[in-house]
Amino acid sequence: MEGLDYFKSAYVEIGNFILNALNIINMKEIELFVDALINVYKSDKKVLVVGAGRSGLVGRAFAMRLMHLGFRSYVLGETITPSVGDGDLVVAISGSGTTTMVVAAAEAAKKMRARVVAITSYRDSPLANYADLVVQVPGRTKVAKMDDYFARQILGLHEPLAPLGTLFEDTTMVLLDAVIAELMHRLRKTEDEIRSRHANIEVP
Repeated sequence: MEGLDYFKSAYVEIGNFILNALNIINMKEIELFVDALINVYKSDKKVLVVGAGRSGLVGRAFAMRLMHLGFRSYVLGETITPSVGDGDLVVAISGSGTTTMVVAAAEAAKKMRARVVAITSYRDSPLANYADLVVQVPGRTKVAKMDDYFARQILGLHEPLAPLGTLFEDTTMVLLDAVIAELMHRLRKTEDEIRSRHANIEVP
Protein backbone atom coordinates (compact mmCIF):
# COMPACT_ATOMS: atom_id res chain seq x y z
CA MET A 1 0.00 0.00 0.00
CA GLU A 2 1.40 3.36 -1.01
CA GLY A 3 0.84 6.73 0.57
CA LEU A 4 -0.29 7.24 4.14
CA ASP A 5 2.38 9.89 4.55
CA TYR A 6 0.45 11.72 7.26
CA PHE A 7 -0.14 8.49 9.16
CA LYS A 8 3.56 7.62 9.11
CA SER A 9 4.67 11.13 10.00
CA ALA A 10 2.20 11.36 12.87
CA TYR A 11 3.26 7.93 14.15
CA VAL A 12 6.91 8.99 14.18
CA GLU A 13 6.12 12.38 15.75
CA ILE A 14 4.11 10.84 18.58
CA GLY A 15 6.67 8.11 19.24
CA ASN A 16 9.61 10.52 19.21
CA PHE A 17 7.78 12.97 21.43
CA ILE A 18 7.13 10.31 24.07
CA LEU A 19 10.78 9.22 23.99
CA ASN A 20 12.07 12.81 24.19
CA ALA A 21 9.69 13.57 27.05
CA LEU A 22 11.69 11.19 29.23
CA ASN A 23 14.51 13.75 29.18
CA ILE A 24 12.14 16.41 30.53
CA ILE A 25 10.12 14.46 33.08
CA ASN A 26 11.45 14.95 36.62
CA MET A 27 12.47 11.56 38.05
CA LYS A 28 12.13 12.87 41.61
CA GLU A 29 8.46 13.57 40.94
CA ILE A 30 8.02 10.03 39.62
CA GLU A 31 9.81 8.62 42.68
CA LEU A 32 7.52 10.55 45.03
CA PHE A 33 4.47 9.44 43.04
CA VAL A 34 5.46 5.77 43.23
CA ASP A 35 6.20 6.11 46.96
CA ALA A 36 2.78 7.68 47.54
CA LEU A 37 1.08 4.82 45.71
CA ILE A 38 3.00 2.21 47.67
CA ASN A 39 2.09 3.91 50.96
CA VAL A 40 -1.57 3.83 49.98
CA TYR A 41 -1.32 0.16 49.05
CA LYS A 42 0.39 -0.85 52.29
CA SER A 43 -2.06 1.11 54.44
CA ASP A 44 -5.08 -0.28 52.52
CA LYS A 45 -6.26 3.19 51.57
CA LYS A 46 -8.02 4.14 48.35
CA VAL A 47 -6.82 5.65 45.07
CA LEU A 48 -9.33 7.82 43.22
CA VAL A 49 -8.47 8.72 39.63
CA VAL A 50 -9.99 11.88 38.15
CA GLY A 51 -9.97 13.03 34.53
CA ALA A 52 -12.28 14.37 31.83
CA GLY A 53 -12.52 13.49 28.15
CA ARG A 54 -9.52 11.66 26.71
CA SER A 55 -7.49 12.29 29.87
CA GLY A 56 -10.31 10.54 31.70
CA LEU A 57 -9.90 7.50 29.45
CA VAL A 58 -6.18 7.42 30.27
CA GLY A 59 -7.09 7.63 33.96
CA ARG A 60 -9.52 4.73 33.66
CA ALA A 61 -6.82 2.54 32.17
CA PHE A 62 -4.50 3.46 35.05
CA ALA A 63 -7.18 2.71 37.66
CA MET A 64 -7.82 -0.68 36.05
CA ARG A 65 -4.15 -1.61 36.19
CA LEU A 66 -3.96 -0.52 39.83
CA MET A 67 -6.89 -2.81 40.55
CA HIS A 68 -5.04 -5.65 38.85
CA LEU A 69 -2.14 -5.03 41.24
CA GLY A 70 -4.45 -5.27 44.25
CA PHE A 71 -5.07 -1.58 44.91
CA ARG A 72 -8.44 -0.25 46.02
CA SER A 73 -8.75 1.99 42.98
CA TYR A 74 -11.76 3.91 41.72
CA VAL A 75 -12.72 6.40 39.01
CA LEU A 76 -14.67 9.55 39.80
CA GLY A 77 -18.17 9.45 38.36
CA GLU A 78 -18.80 5.72 38.71
CA THR A 79 -21.80 4.73 40.82
CA ILE A 80 -19.70 2.44 43.03
CA THR A 81 -17.04 5.06 43.82
CA PRO A 82 -16.86 5.56 47.60
CA SER A 83 -16.02 8.70 49.54
CA VAL A 84 -12.40 9.70 50.06
CA GLY A 85 -10.82 10.73 53.31
CA ASP A 86 -7.65 11.09 55.30
CA GLY A 87 -4.84 9.00 53.83
CA ASP A 88 -6.50 8.35 50.48
CA LEU A 89 -4.81 9.44 47.26
CA VAL A 90 -6.46 11.35 44.42
CA VAL A 91 -4.71 11.27 41.03
CA ALA A 92 -6.03 14.19 38.98
CA ILE A 93 -5.17 14.39 35.26
CA SER A 94 -5.50 17.56 33.19
CA GLY A 95 -3.03 18.76 30.58
CA SER A 96 -3.99 22.41 30.97
CA GLY A 97 -4.60 22.11 34.70
CA THR A 98 -7.77 24.16 34.25
CA THR A 99 -10.42 21.50 33.56
CA THR A 100 -13.29 22.63 35.78
CA MET A 101 -14.42 19.21 36.99
CA VAL A 102 -10.88 18.03 37.74
CA VAL A 103 -9.94 21.21 39.61
CA ALA A 104 -13.17 21.07 41.64
CA ALA A 105 -12.51 17.42 42.52
CA ALA A 106 -8.99 18.26 43.69
CA GLU A 107 -10.30 21.11 45.83
CA ALA A 108 -12.94 18.83 47.40
CA ALA A 109 -10.37 16.10 48.03
CA LYS A 110 -8.14 18.53 49.93
CA LYS A 111 -11.08 19.45 52.18
CA MET A 112 -11.49 15.74 52.92
CA ARG A 113 -7.78 15.56 53.84
CA ALA A 114 -6.90 13.27 50.94
CA ARG A 115 -3.56 13.74 49.19
CA VAL A 116 -3.68 15.02 45.62
CA VAL A 117 -1.29 14.21 42.80
CA ALA A 118 -1.73 16.48 39.78
CA ILE A 119 -0.58 15.21 36.40
CA THR A 120 -0.43 18.28 34.19
CA SER A 121 1.75 20.27 31.81
CA TYR A 122 1.43 23.45 33.88
CA ARG A 123 3.03 23.74 37.28
CA ASP A 124 1.35 27.11 37.93
CA SER A 125 -2.17 25.94 37.02
CA PRO A 126 -5.24 25.97 39.29
CA LEU A 127 -5.03 22.17 39.56
CA ALA A 128 -1.39 22.30 40.62
CA ASN A 129 -2.28 24.80 43.33
CA TYR A 130 -4.38 22.14 45.08
CA ALA A 131 -1.81 19.37 44.67
CA ASP A 132 0.53 17.89 47.25
CA LEU A 133 2.64 16.65 44.35
CA VAL A 134 2.79 17.79 40.74
CA VAL A 135 3.99 15.37 38.08
CA GLN A 136 4.69 17.61 35.11
CA VAL A 137 4.16 15.93 31.75
CA PRO A 138 5.08 17.85 28.57
CA GLY A 139 2.67 17.97 25.69
CA ARG A 140 0.46 20.11 23.55
CA THR A 141 -2.72 20.96 25.41
CA LYS A 142 -5.85 22.96 24.67
CA VAL A 143 -4.13 26.26 25.50
CA ALA A 144 -3.66 29.62 23.82
CA LYS A 145 -1.90 29.48 20.44
CA MET A 146 1.05 31.52 21.75
CA ASP A 147 1.68 29.10 24.63
CA ASP A 148 1.35 26.22 22.19
CA TYR A 149 3.84 27.84 19.81
CA PHE A 150 6.51 28.15 22.50
CA ALA A 151 5.88 24.60 23.74
CA ARG A 152 6.39 23.25 20.22
CA GLN A 153 9.57 25.29 19.73
CA ILE A 154 11.08 23.99 22.98
CA LEU A 155 10.28 20.41 22.05
CA GLY A 156 11.47 20.73 18.44
CA LEU A 157 8.07 20.37 16.78
CA HIS A 158 6.74 22.25 13.80
CA GLU A 159 3.23 22.07 12.42
CA PRO A 160 1.42 19.60 14.68
CA LEU A 161 0.25 16.27 13.29
CA ALA A 162 -1.26 15.24 16.64
CA PRO A 163 -4.18 17.59 17.39
CA LEU A 164 -4.97 19.36 20.65
CA GLY A 165 -4.03 17.31 23.71
CA THR A 166 -2.98 14.11 21.93
CA LEU A 167 0.71 14.34 22.86
CA PHE A 168 -0.05 15.00 26.53
CA GLU A 169 -2.55 12.17 26.69
CA ASP A 170 -0.34 9.64 24.90
CA THR A 171 2.70 10.60 26.97
CA THR A 172 0.68 10.36 30.18
CA MET A 173 -0.61 6.93 29.15
CA VAL A 174 2.93 5.62 28.66
CA LEU A 175 4.15 7.32 31.85
CA LEU A 176 1.41 5.69 33.92
CA ASP A 177 2.00 2.29 32.32
CA ALA A 178 5.68 2.65 33.25
CA VAL A 179 4.64 3.53 36.82
CA ILE A 180 2.64 0.28 36.88
CA ALA A 181 5.77 -1.62 35.80
CA GLU A 182 7.73 0.01 38.64
CA LEU A 183 4.98 -0.88 41.13
CA MET A 184 4.97 -4.48 39.89
CA HIS A 185 8.70 -4.67 40.57
CA ARG A 186 8.63 -3.04 44.00
CA LEU A 187 5.57 -4.89 45.23
CA ARG A 188 6.82 -8.17 43.73
CA LYS A 189 3.69 -8.71 41.68
CA THR A 190 3.58 -11.30 38.91
CA GLU A 191 1.59 -11.53 35.70
CA ASP A 192 -0.16 -14.58 37.13
CA GLU A 193 -1.44 -12.49 40.04
CA ILE A 194 -2.57 -9.75 37.66
CA ARG A 195 -4.27 -12.32 35.47
CA SER A 196 -6.15 -13.67 38.50
CA ARG A 197 -7.81 -10.26 38.94
CA HIS A 198 -8.53 -9.70 35.26
CA ALA A 199 -12.17 -9.67 34.20
CA ASN A 200 -13.36 -13.21 33.48
CA ILE A 201 -17.00 -12.50 32.63
CA GLU A 202 -17.25 -11.16 29.11
CA VAL A 203 -20.20 -10.26 26.92
CA PRO A 204 -20.21 -12.48 23.81
